[in-house]
Amino acid sequence: MTTPTIHAKEVGTSGARVVWLHGLFGQGRNFTQIAKALTPDLRSVLVDLPNHGKSAWTDDPSYEAVADSVADWLSTAYDGPSHLVGHSMGGKVAMVLALRRPELVDRLVVADISPAVSEGAGEFEHLLDSLARIDLDSIERRAEADAQLAQWVRDERVRGFLLQNLRTTKDGFTWQANLALLRRELGIIGGFPDLDATFDHPVLWVAGERSDYVRPEHVEVMKRLFPRTTSVTIKGAGHWVHSEKPEAFTSAVRAFLLARR
Repeated sequence: MTTPTIHAKEVGTSGARVVWLHGLFGQGRNFTQIAKALTPDLRSVLVDLPNHGKSAWTDDPSYEAVADSVADWLSTAYDGPSHLVGHSMGGKVAMVLALRRPELVDRLVVADISPAVSEGAGEFEHLLDSLARIDLDSIERRAEADAQLAQWVRDERVRGFLLQNLRTTKDGFTWQANLALLRRELGIIGGFPDLDATFDHPVLWVAGERSDYVRPEHVEVMKRLFPRTTSVTIKGAGHWVHSEKPEAFTSAVRAFLLARR
């Protein structure tokens, strides 16, 4: 089986390597400002996950398949283990990667997601349905796509985040992310595989105070899979904890990754 092509951008030239994995609809570049803030202490690798950004599309969005693709790419692109940070869907990829290929991961940061079925899948279903309703053949400017999307998504910031997936080609506008697959397999993306493994390295579990993706009932399974977990809650943050409270998030990640064992 051929490993899907992974696109990544590097930020910084010194310090330990930190690999960043984004959530649904995202791209590696979403972490650019945080990566810059971590220099010169840490160097970052901003990854586009399969079916997102400039990375290749696949037919299998399962967490095992995506994690193995990233792991195979990491093992050929770099020597030795990396720190791994994942948000939302990317946090699940990061957890699965650490459990399946622990030799590739030094420390792990999981941002506002749990190793469990995500209860907020309905929100993402609405967003995917809204994007599918945009008539790409009828638009000539990005603003026209935004105007259509505004009928179903009122938040301008959310629309801007979603429309980063829109690309112009010689034949008109198209989606860069594999939205049809993500929409069809949202149940898989909202779930979490049953893995009989543990990751016995330090883990930072970051939750947004106003988010429902990390719940008290998730603590037991998190501790079972990742026994060396430390939990932090970012006050005033929702699910997009890194973009809503970037200074607090960056400070927590920096302290954790630079701390002595």
